[in-house]
Amino acid sequence: MRSVAEQIDIRTGSEAGPGADGGSGADGGSGAEPGTEPGTEPVTDSPPGAPKASAAVVRDALGVGVAVGLSGFAFGVTSAGAGLSVPQTCALSLLVFTGASQFALVGALAAGGNPLTAAAGAFFLGVRNAFYGLRLSGLLALPRSVRPLAAQWVIDETSAVALAQPDRRSARLGFTVTGLSLYVLWNLTTLIGALGASALGDTAAWGLDAAGPAVFLALLAPMLRGTVERAAAGLGALLVLGCLPVLPAGVPVLVAALAAPAALAAHGLRARRATGEGRDR
Repeated sequence: MRSVAEQIDIRTGSEAGPGADGGSGADGGSGAEPGTEPGTEPVTDSPPGAPKASAAVVRDALGVGVAVGLSGFAFGVTSAGAGLSVPQTCALSLLVFTGASQFALVGALAAGGNPLTAAAGAFFLGVRNAFYGLRLSGLLALPRSVRPLAAQWVIDETSAVALAQPDRRSARLGFTVTGLSLYVLWNLTTLIGALGASALGDTAAWGLDAAGPAVFLALLAPMLRGTVERAAAGLGALLVLGCLPVLPAGVPVLVAALAAPAALAAHGLRARRATGEGRDR
């Protein structure tokens, strides 16, 4: 037998007449749920379907974290092959924690580049994370006490997962799960790769010296979505190839950084010309 409350719900939902459709019901209301003002939506702690949405966010975040985190093995091997010790390799992953910059640094060192030049190239590659931080700061709205710790996880993958979410709660969840899983796996596989490379001896004899550039390209490829990005990458590659024979190791990477502003300037000039032609017509 239904309770009195259930019977009242049934009557107000299906037999109350105009009130159920937004008109004036028996109590002069507008069909709104109890505890809400007429014309307003009820406020709930979590939106409908929140558990399912959260599970999807966790699944996607873990997929990204695991897939990218496993490539830390390649960094460990590459770093050891470049002459860095196991503690130095692990310190890079723990403190720097941005794959492209780490690969650029050890790649320049492996080629015999100056450490300062190699560090400068890695720094310029990591500057993009500062712009991610500006965008994520407003989206996540984390407490001030947490922000310094969260800043360590502001990288391509965590930013992509967080920015893809429809609300702040999902963005925080995606950022946290991606950052935690990726940080733990990246550092663990870095250690395994560095220890394994030390046991193997000469990594070049096994062909493992190609692991770094291969993973670097794999990290870069998903970013080349638009014409400007592809133009910048192509111009950067040409600058590196042209500078390699004449400049010290590590310096061509710095020269290649000029490709980005050049591509943006060319795109802006082309857009202004197109706008001017449209006005003339």
